[in-house]
Amino acid sequence: MEELPIGRRVAYWRGRRKMSQQVFADRLGKSKSWVDKVERGVRRLDKFSVIHEIADVLQLDAQLLLGKDPERRPESVTCIDQVEVEEIRAALERYDSISTFFRPTNSLPPLAEMHKATNHAWLTFQHAKYGVLARALPRLLRDAQAADAHYTGDDDAQQAASLLGQLYQIASSTLRKLGEHDLAWLAADRSIAVSHRAGDRLLTGVATCRVGNALLALGRSRAALEVNVNIANRLAPTDSRSSTPEQLSVYGLLLLQGAMAAARLGDSATVRELVNGADDAARALGENRNHYWTCFGPTNVQLHRAAAAVELGEGRAAVETHRVVMEDPGFSALLPERRAHHLLDIARGYAQFGELEKATEMLLEGDRLAPAEIRCRPVAHAVMSDVLRRTRGTPSAPVAELAEQMGVGV
Repeated sequence: MEELPIGRRVAYWRGRRKMSQQVFADRLGKSKSWVDKVERGVRRLDKFSVIHEIADVLQLDAQLLLGKDPERRPESVTCIDQVEVEEIRAALERYDSISTFFRPTNSLPPLAEMHKATNHAWLTFQHAKYGVLARALPRLLRDAQAADAHYTGDDDAQQAASLLGQLYQIASSTLRKLGEHDLAWLAADRSIAVSHRAGDRLLTGVATCRVGNALLALGRSRAALEVNVNIANRLAPTDSRSSTPEQLSVYGLLLLQGAMAAARLGDSATVRELVNGADDAARALGENRNHYWTCFGPTNVQLHRAAAAVELGEGRAAVETHRVVMEDPGFSALLPERRAHHLLDIARGYAQFGELEKATEMLLEGDRLAPAEIRCRPVAHAVMSDVLRRTRGTPSAPVAELAEQMGVGV
């Protein structure tokens, strides 16, 4: 689009946002005639203040309107940028099932190939390679949507729905981590509906966790607590000895996510009850497993115990739990995203009671494990900014370098 005049670029992005000229004009506080003249090139856009105002309404980087690449931090190879967000948004806005009703799809990827691609996407997420995943998700979503709309036989239809439901979950989790909370909620909500059609109660249960996480990110803590606990109660094992490892994993994960929502509400009693329930499920499971990509087990329960303590403002309790975790051989066996996420939580915990050097140690260690988990997440940026603001004197060279890579001013 670099060769297009700026007015045409405005028209393009307005169309992508599904805004009429009138709606766009109203949000800008301009007339429809003004918008029309800008888009046709009759009226020039030569004020940066107006260009940035347009960019804000269109929810994109002003550099895109100027025909330039968005400003990227040095580590952008591992992160997600505005262009990639727009591609994922476009994929989520597709309604292939309706289109296929009028004109059947001719070309479809084989389900076996899609299954391998979906498993690879899960592993990419659990290794915290968010930039790689963001570039692959639009195509994966389009393929899965087409397959879900096409297949009608019971087995094939359910398998296609399962794959699409999983990809919606991957998209939701990735977008939530990177601060795109509205899109994360949309993808998670889509996953519940598709997973239900797949006839898989446990997949639907995991999709519920994604919805709860998105609601929590949007500040809807009470709703997040209720949705997780409600579905956990429906999936609760009647007898742990006869329960499957898959059921225990999904049930335990729902309890842990409910505990995180309760912690955000400051409800320590409910946190304790839910974490203890998850601990019982983990003990029945016996070891750390990755059924339904939950990474559930005794170690992950401890990680959530620490994370909930941080949300409750109990940083010292979180650090004490962290010390127990470090003695658990299961921690080093967890995939990078889980370990780096935990270290980020503990960095927050140390910062809560003024151990700023320890907080930066956790950030640096997390960065060594999974750079994108530290460099790309808004919550990590907030921790680094807080630590730098409260640090007396010049930060150490490694901390200053990481801050620069994160785009956080020293």
